[in-house]
Amino acid sequence: MDKRGTRRRTALAGLAAAALVAGAFATTATAGTGEGDGPPHLPRGTGFYVDPDSGAARQAAIWRQEGRTADADLMDAMASHGQAIWFTTAGADQVREGVRRVVRAAKAQDRVPVLVAYFVPYRDCSQWSAGGARSEQEYKEWIDAFAQGIGDEKAVVVVEPDGLALLTSEPWCTIGPDEELVPQRYREINHAVDALKRGKHTRVYLDAGHSAWQALNDYDAGYGEPRQQSGIVNRLLRGGVTRADGFALNTSNYRTTEDLVRYGTRVSKCIHLRTQGATSCPSDAELDAMPVHKPGMTHFVLDTSRNGRGHYTPGPGETDWCNPPGRGLGERPTANTGIPLVDAFLWVKRPGESDGECQGGPPAGRWWPEQALELAKLASPPLR
Repeated sequence: MDKRGTRRRTALAGLAAAALVAGAFATTATAGTGEGDGPPHLPRGTGFYVDPDSGAARQAAIWRQEGRTADADLMDAMASHGQAIWFTTAGADQVREGVRRVVRAAKAQDRVPVLVAYFVPYRDCSQWSAGGARSEQEYKEWIDAFAQGIGDEKAVVVVEPDGLALLTSEPWCTIGPDEELVPQRYREINHAVDALKRGKHTRVYLDAGHSAWQALNDYDAGYGEPRQQSGIVNRLLRGGVTRADGFALNTSNYRTTEDLVRYGTRVSKCIHLRTQGATSCPSDAELDAMPVHKPGMTHFVLDTSRNGRGHYTPGPGETDWCNPPGRGLGERPTANTGIPLVDAFLWVKRPGESDGECQGGPPAGRWWPEQALELAKLASPPLR
């Protein structure tokens, strides 16, 4: 059985940037989420770096020249909001310099870059978004260089989409042997947390899949996976989430914000209980009844880049994760979410870039003007 739920993501590349708003990190500020929040989170008013040369910005120029004024206006509106910059390719020196360029450009805008580290070995179980480091040592050197590129400047980093939600021990993942690679994955994610958190102003969020993927608790997987590796809460704890700033949900997916907030809040509450000695999560109803404002409660961020219309119900031969039709942009990137544990809505997946060669799309990560225009036209709330 495929435990992925409706997940998928895209290997993206790029060294140019993303996001509009204003403000920046204050080293001692919190997100205003109640008393006793623990370590600093994203302050209200944080502004995210906007890439002046994004696919949407370039498409707007093309369509304006062709006289497609209304479509160009939509692309300009899309381009005015921050999108994450993904780093996906080999070379410690290259990633150090690439990250440094983005961080400097963001500083010049007095904004904060959102960066994605996506280079873990055997990423995506070597499927559509295959790639990553060839060894644990290569990955550690790469992520160390990534962190050096940030230094003590301001940055938000989403660590390894699928890195914890998609272990090599999944039943359909033929990479192995699991008894070697699963512990290796945890070592790599932990190393990434520690390397990145050396930066004074780096905010680190471990990718945790989405609300229709992994269960909170361990379960009897039935295919030889140790129980302590199955539930997402255990995976986050073993990945070092308590030393990070939190976790990230919905990267490159389409789940609704309401659904994600409910799920993420349950994850956070369960992490709190586990760190207090509980051996498993209580029922959803019991978690929902728990108060949110507890000291040190784990925060999270949401990818709202394409969830304005929610998830897609696929027909025959379709998927709900790979270029589903009729989707729209979701909430704009902001740290002013008004939700206690949600530090920010982010556009982690760059809208308008394909999920892969499915349902008429180009290869993963390629700019797709038709999809970009559909996302803009169906945005909820509407683009302005």
